[in-house]
Amino acid sequence: MQVRIRRGACCGNAECVEIAPAVFALDSKNKVVVLDPDAVRPETLLEAAEACPCGAIVLEDDEGNEVFSA
Repeated sequence: MQVRIRRGACCGNAECVEIAPAVFALDSKNKVVVLDPDAVRPETLLEAAEACPCGAIVLEDDEGNEVFSA
């Protein structure tokens, strides 16, 4: 699964970091960056994306088709 961050939409709430710290981190601008999308199960990625209050996380399958987008 691929993870993409809409940086303009990211509000730095860090819910995703709390749910999947091996996958997400905040950078120096308080925006989320993706570290390793394979570090957790797809279900955990979906949980993190759904928890994002800003709708900044997009999940795509290996062919680039959106699986989740808020």
